[in-house]
Amino acid sequence: MNFQQLRSVREAVRQGFNLTEVAAALHTSQPGVSRQIRELEDELGIEIFVRAGKRLTGLTPPGETVLPIVERLLQEAGNLQRAGEDFARSGQGALTIAATHSQARYALPAAVRDFRASHPDVRLHLHQGTPQQVARLLLDGEADVGVATEALAQYDELLALPCYRWTHTVVVPPGHPLAEEAAAGRALSLQRLAEFPLITYEAGYTGRSHIDEAFARAALVPQVVLVAMDADVIKTYVELGLGVGIVAAIAFDDERDLHLRAIDARHLFAANMTRLAILRGRWQRDYVYGFITTFAPPLTRDRVLQALQAAPGQDFEL
Repeated sequence: MNFQQLRSVREAVRQGFNLTEVAAALHTSQPGVSRQIRELEDELGIEIFVRAGKRLTGLTPPGETVLPIVERLLQEAGNLQRAGEDFARSGQGALTIAATHSQARYALPAAVRDFRASHPDVRLHLHQGTPQQVARLLLDGEADVGVATEALAQYDELLALPCYRWTHTVVVPPGHPLAEEAAAGRALSLQRLAEFPLITYEAGYTGRSHIDEAFARAALVPQVVLVAMDADVIKTYVELGLGVGIVAAIAFDDERDLHLRAIDARHLFAANMTRLAILRGRWQRDYVYGFITTFAPPLTRDRVLQALQAAPGQDFEL
């Protein structure tokens, strides 16, 4: 038994049993992948995969049992390597952060700047994606830290810790009726907001569920005419007059967004929680804890380690 055999099994599942994709991911040949899998099956005395001719189509019952063990063995091998690097190359290495567009654009820059100042020998890699993609990067061991509002707390394999609460704001061009009403001291209502075409986030992004829930509770059907993943895109189309925008409050900057007006909407939509997640069971190098504390000072190393000892699914307070 060797690690290449284990990697071939794991990657076959990750790549949907497509051996061509497995070979590309492992930088080897398709016959080589097939041979590694067959050799492991022969050594274990079981068939791990269901086959249709030469194609893999799924996991056998023994394969379903073996796969978690394969995952743990490969994770521990990675832990051993990272632990050795932690002692051999203290303060040096690479840190991979996965985050949604809003977090990467508005929440992370100050933390990245401060972390770089205190850890100059650590190379930073930043991946942007959907909340589900952020979670998958963590689960696959391709990211050390994930930051998002949605999805991360849905996986027991991840430790998702609360970082900060945030609210939504409504953005309109100068002279818009809602801007004039706000200037006159009139509080914005959902009923009034529903009278205008809206531009906001796609489903599953940046607190969109709280927006939909608020309108549903009020028995209102909003006129959502455009959705996007990024607040800057939303603000661009608001400036063009296509509709009223609903964005994260952190995405509005008075100095940069001179052609827009912001209207507080915290009384309309429930507050959102941004979470930072790491993979349970993975050895975290010292600078990973350093970044976590830089991004969210209450999340000290001791508190993170304490949280890792708790059962999956337990929520934590700020």
